[in-house]
Amino acid sequence: MKKLFAIEKNPHRGLYAFEWAVMAYMLLTLVVILFTWTKLVNPVSMLWGRFHFVAMTVALWVVYRLFPCRVTMFLRVVGQMSLLSWWYPDTYELNRIFPNLDHLFATWEQQLFGCQPALLFSQAVSHPVFSELMDLGYASYFPMMLVVLAYYFFCRPKELARASWVVLASFMLYYVIFVFLPVTGPQYYYGAIGLDQVARGIFPDVGDYFMHHSERLTSPGWTDGLFYHLVEHAHEAGERPTAAFPSSHVGISTVLMLLSMHTRSSRLTFALLPFFLLLCVSTVYIQAHYVIDAIAGFFTGIAFYYLFWWMSRKFPTA
Repeated sequence: MKKLFAIEKNPHRGLYAFEWAVMAYMLLTLVVILFTWTKLVNPVSMLWGRFHFVAMTVALWVVYRLFPCRVTMFLRVVGQMSLLSWWYPDTYELNRIFPNLDHLFATWEQQLFGCQPALLFSQAVSHPVFSELMDLGYASYFPMMLVVLAYYFFCRPKELARASWVVLASFMLYYVIFVFLPVTGPQYYYGAIGLDQVARGIFPDVGDYFMHHSERLTSPGWTDGLFYHLVEHAHEAGERPTAAFPSSHVGISTVLMLLSMHTRSSRLTFALLPFFLLLCVSTVYIQAHYVIDAIAGFFTGIAFYYLFWWMSRKFPTA
């Protein structure tokens, strides 16, 4: 315990790379806001949100500089991670000003598989136990992040900043994609065009429909299940018609698995593996993503991990 609060001999002076990753995303989207101001619905609140982000980042930096130790450094990580729940719906505020592209992705899905797996999966396997496993997998997303970063905090503290950089830089790159690639996923698009059209393989262009609509289909599965309700409550609290391609759930969880493998802790890796597999499958089962979203998430997750890990070695501030 003393090591956690021991004053560092050579504390980090400026922002960590993981904080710069979020700062870079903030500045990029700030430029987008300024250039699209008249098209946005809530530009003022978006600016205030960015002001609060900067204020929080500076405040945590000051706390660390006054008392530089592993705990105050970890607070900087936790602070940035906690803001992901704000940055995610913020992507919707930006990408809804662009024409929706779900008709293209649903068409590609139909051409690849001859059907819509997101529509048929839950119908084909509707047993309550399987449904709960799917929702358990989906709900394990943020706990997986906490477990991996906590492991680095306690067991590999010298690599915590690097691991945090890889995770947060990956998140920010996904969010950049989501801003400029407006795909909502089945749970929104299917409801917008009607399930009868989906069943017939007809996928019309809805244009700017999601500019003023955010209704979604209720998640399929066993509605009395504990994990079903956890997922539904999370969707009601923060879900928006955004961020479908590629699946950041699959992508970030892939990054987390690779980070766990880097630790060479077989216990950590094998403990996370079942949740990772369930999560990858559940994104389609609960109609959050098309299959092509999940596949793209897996491969981009691998690419982002190796890209940002390489960058962390190239630039010592990571």
